[in-house]
Amino acid sequence: MLRKVARYGLAIVVFLAVWAIGAAVLRTPALPDPWTVISQPALLFNKPMAGDFAVSLYRIVTAIALGNVLALPLGLVIGQTPSLDRYAAPLIFLTYPIPKIVFLPIFMVLLGLGDASKIVLIAVVIFFQILVTARDAARAVPEQSIMSLRSLGAGRAQIYRHVIFPASLPGVFTALRISVGTAIAVLFLAESFASQNGLGYAIINAWSGMNYPRMFAAILALAVLGVLLYEALELAERWACPWTR
Repeated sequence: MLRKVARYGLAIVVFLAVWAIGAAVLRTPALPDPWTVISQPALLFNKPMAGDFAVSLYRIVTAIALGNVLALPLGLVIGQTPSLDRYAAPLIFLTYPIPKIVFLPIFMVLLGLGDASKIVLIAVVIFFQILVTARDAARAVPEQSIMSLRSLGAGRAQIYRHVIFPASLPGVFTALRISVGTAIAVLFLAESFASQNGLGYAIINAWSGMNYPRMFAAILALAVLGVLLYEALELAERWACPWTR
């Protein structure tokens, strides 16, 4: 734990040093020095910023949960059912490369401008990441492991619970960690378009008003959100997959 804190501390120092050097070289209001941003609690810890942070956190956590709940069981079933995989795989490969952000206008028309359209958009991004990973992980489970449990009288549900699901979990958590960065980028785009709250809205609103210190404060808040999600997934993996440590 202390080593991780030390590594984070070193990373923060390097990040702030590069930021400060860039601000000193460019000398433009569009890139304030880090001290201007972090030394003003009104920028980082005021009520509007806390509210925007809470809204963004709620949207992305809900979307991750929704996408995972829908995609994980479906991916495991597809991966372990060759007859279903033959028909599902072409559909997955056809829709997976499509950039999901293009569906934002459609979701806004169907679900409105509130939380629902943004949550569904991010959930779709998560859904495909987990679906593909779970399918491939389920297909990679050795047949000997399944047959050995089946020879002991285990049913299909028990095989999924004790073999396929645990074997697929590490890959699913890896996909989740990778998808967090994409999900945050999609969150920013969704909140910057026809929105009145969230960190994406705060960034665009500050930028349009040329309030660059507040803009960078919102960017830092978005970075903190990403770190919290990443570390939460690390803790969840340690709890759910103790055999990988």
